[in-house]
Amino acid sequence: MDRIQTLLKNPIFILSKKNPFMLSRWSILYVLLGLFAGVFSAVFWKILEYLTKLLAGFQGHYIILIMTLSGLGIGLLIYFLGEPGEISLVIDNIRFRGGKLDPKNNPSMSLSSLLSISSGGSAGPEAPLVQITGSFGSWFAEKIGLEGEELRSMTIAGMAAGFTSLFGSPLGGALFALEILQHRHVVEYYEALLPAFLSSCSAYFVFLFMTDMGIGPTWEFPQYIPGGIEDFQYAIGFGMAGAIVGWIFYGIFRITKFSFSKITLPIFVKTTIGGLLLGCIAYYEPLTRYFGHDQLNEIVVTKGNWIFFGTLALLKILAINITVSSGWRGGIIIPLFFVGAVAGRFFMDFFPSENESFLLICLMASVNASVTKTPISTTILLTGLTGVSNFTPVLFASLSGYFLSPKAPFISSQADSV
Repeated sequence: MDRIQTLLKNPIFILSKKNPFMLSRWSILYVLLGLFAGVFSAVFWKILEYLTKLLAGFQGHYIILIMTLSGLGIGLLIYFLGEPGEISLVIDNIRFRGGKLDPKNNPSMSLSSLLSISSGGSAGPEAPLVQITGSFGSWFAEKIGLEGEELRSMTIAGMAAGFTSLFGSPLGGALFALEILQHRHVVEYYEALLPAFLSSCSAYFVFLFMTDMGIGPTWEFPQYIPGGIEDFQYAIGFGMAGAIVGWIFYGIFRITKFSFSKITLPIFVKTTIGGLLLGCIAYYEPLTRYFGHDQLNEIVVTKGNWIFFGTLALLKILAINITVSSGWRGGIIIPLFFVGAVAGRFFMDFFPSENESFLLICLMASVNASVTKTPISTTILLTGLTGVSNFTPVLFASLSGYFLSPKAPFISSQADSV
């Protein structure tokens, strides 16, 4: 605490307080928070890349073995290090507990997530990054004596920084950190919007500096050439199709959640069973393994008919829900984008003349918006991730998926009350 107070008395902070510009010492603190989040995210990503490359060497029947053993390892980590929490708990703490996130869960979350993701679970690194960088923002705010909205804003800024590091969109990452907190209101905590932008930009800069990821699109889609008013009509139709996929996702989640809730044995039993099931699915269809970051590019060029892609979409939805329900750790945003792209290839057989890239991106947007209730940030994120030049029709698809989705949110703490 004394060290932080000394930092605030540093000449640079005093100068920022008295200067004639909009720059303030709080702005500098948000930038510093983003710098730390960027460093942590880059290190996390490097370790994840190494572990993934190591475990990806297991093929054939060995996939079942390595994922079953990974499930056991994940469960043992959680059993001995403690429950790491999940995104639902993070949102609950932000909305109903003053924005405080406990850093003591970070070791369990870091290690269990690294093993979950690198071994092939259908969950991505966005959830652990958001939780860990958000908890550091919370800790930092408490150390400098912040309370109320200021503490919550610092926590949200940390979450946005972690999210942006992975997705490469400071605007989309900042909006997502706010939008995911409530399933009805996009920016309920609007005070945190500028802090989130500041920390996101600084985190993204550091992440790019420390990794070999460029600033271009993540996924190599054919260029979407905007048409006329018919694009909006198609987008709404594709949004409705994405909402149907979202409803299927909800239905399968209820089944897997109920099934695993009946297992009253220690957590490592559930995670081991989950690993065995995930291994069997991945052995049958290798494209269901991992969270879809690299596999999504394959979907664009993979040959197959509507039966193949329909089956793949259902298997991936099942794999995501087994991952979540059995206690494996990670986020579902990129896996949902993968499901949307596969669903887009499914519908290509029924709309063969439609622009392929446009169809896939619309389904990716509507499926994710349907499940996560984040139509605005989803659209902005996909603009950067796919390189689409005109995102307005995609927004129509995203909003259609959102408004036609189930009223009860998938993430329970997004609801209006606990």
